[in-house]
Amino acid sequence: MKKHILLIDDEPAWLKLVSQLLTSEGYTVKGVATAVEALDLLAKFKPDLIVSDLRMPDMNGFDLLEKIKTLPRLSATPVVFLSAIDDFHAKKVAKELGAAGCITKPIERGDLLSSLKQFLPR
Repeated sequence: MKKHILLIDDEPAWLKLVSQLLTSEGYTVKGVATAVEALDLLAKFKPDLIVSDLRMPDMNGFDLLEKIKTLPRLSATPVVFLSAIDDFHAKKVAKELGAAGCITKPIERGDLLSSLKQFLPR
């Protein structure tokens, strides 16, 4: 059965690149550019995994994660941050808020795929 991934990134190049990569590996990917768009989509779509940037114009990834964790049908959905921010404090905050993990951009194709597979429910 295909796994569904919601990808959130305000950088069009990253959104397109990661979407194409995941789609080529057999995942169904829905990509949006903002946290607000993600919340709108999550009102009617339950992905197996959410992959989000941390820095976005309308709401940062931490705030988005907090909102997702308050939604009963999505609270157990793993959220992974894919961000250029490689900072111990940011990773600590992400873990405290309940993120499944943090992946630092840029990342090699194989490393990204193997990292995301470990967060997908079986």
